[in-house]
Amino acid sequence: MNRSRILLAGALAVVLTGCTATDGAEGEGPGTEIPDPATGTITVFAAASLTEVFGALETAFEQQHPSADVVLSFGGSGALATQITEGAPADVFAAASGAPMDTVTEAGDAADPTVFTTNTLEIAVPPGNPAGITGLADLANPDLTIVLCDPSVPCGAAAETLMHQAGYQPAPDSLEEDVKAVLTKIELGEADAGLVYVTDVVAAGDRVDGIVVPEAADVVNRYPIAVITGAPNPEGARAWVDFVLSAEGQAALAAAGFVAP
Repeated sequence: MNRSRILLAGALAVVLTGCTATDGAEGEGPGTEIPDPATGTITVFAAASLTEVFGALETAFEQQHPSADVVLSFGGSGALATQITEGAPADVFAAASGAPMDTVTEAGDAADPTVFTTNTLEIAVPPGNPAGITGLADLANPDLTIVLCDPSVPCGAAAETLMHQAGYQPAPDSLEEDVKAVLTKIELGEADAGLVYVTDVVAAGDRVDGIVVPEAADVVNRYPIAVITGAPNPEGARAWVDFVLSAEGQAALAAAGFVAP
């Protein structure tokens, strides 16, 4: 099943249109203003699967908060968690599963994370599905070129769980550091199939075809977000988290193929 990015673009246009600059609002008396809490640089570490939707939300957020500059850093959630615990100056962490967030919270670098969305896996194949992939059984075929995320990152852990629950032993030819690396190999025709998130198939548009995996409904990735303890810009961080949790943020996530928790 091939998805288009039209739905995502349309919904994000609604988000952008609905956001207006609020760097000052009239108070009770003439000439008074309510200061905008979101100012300065806000550094957000986020799972690679959030690349497109967070990029669009960055534009919307900065339109609403003209004095803010959101800096997005994407990667595998596990690697990002390690960077945070080693002292990287992040304000917000958004992970693709609970385990990397646990690493950060157990180190005392975040508290009270909130699950803001969920995601499931789907098989991605090159356009036209030249290898004739039909389901998970094909990902265990050693005669095919299969690419998966490394089990150390959320998409890889989910893929491993999904395959084992379905009774198949995966036969990957390569294990990648994050879901975007898997998707790139599919887009380039370097693999017959791979497991990525539903949202990655949506974002790729006609560069890949997606094959729905019914069994994936039982393996759901829950995405937590939290302000980093000792964040350089705690007020800005809180404003970003609130925006992601807002109706605008949730509408953009839904358009991208994510599902509300």
